[in-house]
Amino acid sequence: MTDFQGFERQALRRGVNVQRIDNAPVPVEGSSWDVAFKFRGKDRNLKTIITRLNEPTENRLYTAANGLDGVTQIELVPLSRNRTRIAVSLELSPQSLSARLLLQSLKLAKNSLSRRFGMRVTDFVEDVEEFHRKGA
Repeated sequence: MTDFQGFERQALRRGVNVQRIDNAPVPVEGSSWDVAFKFRGKDRNLKTIITRLNEPTENRLYTAANGLDGVTQIELVPLSRNRTRIAVSLELSPQSLSARLLLQSLKLAKNSLSRRFGMRVTDFVEDVEEFHRKGA
């Protein structure tokens, strides 16, 4: 969950421009990134900041993009030696009228978006499990 360099490489492979802003040798609370990408034909820019980094159990990220602020929280709860529960939450808050309208439309599609988000998290967790199973 804290392989930020790996996440940067994945984004770069997908054509996303990722620029780390701070000079810390490894990401710490306060580390931040500027991210630029095209989505649905438009250039998008966002800034992400690590607001809490409590390894290995909790990460919290603040993201600001086009009048929409978000807080992503990732919590890991060990259940046994070989099992860990992951909880991922995302809270969005509009800072402009257009962002408020976007958020309203997202609320209408909440069930399908939640299902897709859950599937992406599951895919990510399975990739992490496979990576560790291979002993890498």
